[in-house]
Amino acid sequence: MEETILNAVTRTMQPKQCREAGFTPGVLYGDSVTNAITVQFETATLKKVIATHGSNAKVWVNYGDNKKFGFIKEVQRNPVSAKVIHIDVFLVSQDHEVKMQIPITFEGRDSLDNMILQIHKSEIEVFGKAALMPETVVVDVSSMALGDTITAQNFTLDNQIKITDSENEVYGIMAPLRELEEEPETVVPEAAAPEAEAEIKS
Repeated sequence: MEETILNAVTRTMQPKQCREAGFTPGVLYGDSVTNAITVQFETATLKKVIATHGSNAKVWVNYGDNKKFGFIKEVQRNPVSAKVIHIDVFLVSQDHEVKMQIPITFEGRDSLDNMILQIHKSEIEVFGKAALMPETVVVDVSSMALGDTITAQNFTLDNQIKITDSENEVYGIMAPLRELEEEPETVVPEAAAPEAEAEIKS
């Protein structure tokens, strides 16, 4: 598998200046790092990595003379523009066992007929070696029937990775597509003719 590489350099600017210069502030931490290291990443490269591999991407970080393996652990975004403004990268040995929340990708929803997928949980918690962790877990729902549920049985994972969610956890269910009920046509009564004025008796 092709390595996903991020180049990091020590950050010397304030976060705003860093972003204006085309970089994204970040932090490196983990088992092999005594103290968290404040760094910056090239924004253009970082955007491509997140767009392609997601917010839990496995990455190799070049920092100084070292190249270390890790995960993008947290992505902070601007609440208005949704642009990435800061990331945390957790550095770890590939043999190290970690617990992670892996996002679930539900494929095939566009081909469902008179059904809809109700998602109950969009992530799965797993435990295993860092190098074996997938960036996402894919479930194809296109051939499922009404009432089918998505459980751990539907996930294909390396046999060395353990799902730590509840054994009976339901991640989604195939539910009927409720058609919009047509509202009864409202008949607006015609305005009644004004009553003739009573004649005033003399």
